[in-house]
Amino acid sequence: MFTFETSDQKEVRRFRIAQFNGRTATMRSAGSAVTGHVRSIVENKSSVPAAWTITIIPEEPKPTLSLRPAPRARSFVEDIC
Repeated sequence: MFTFETSDQKEVRRFRIAQFNGRTATMRSAGSAVTGHVRSIVENKSSVPAAWTITIIPEEPKPTLSLRPAPRARSFVEDIC
């Protein structure tokens, strides 16, 4: 599990929507990204400004597709010759 604290209300709203809809959410921090399902969002009532602790259960990264180069298109000159 990955746990972090944030005070950004827009970010908290995005994670709540992802949790409600059962979708994955991605958290980016210090150049790395964690993607997974949101398990919990807890408000820390003693902090000023308001802060929330968010827990994400990470998913295994999906394998990347290896793209082959596209075939070269024939030009109009090649068709005539």
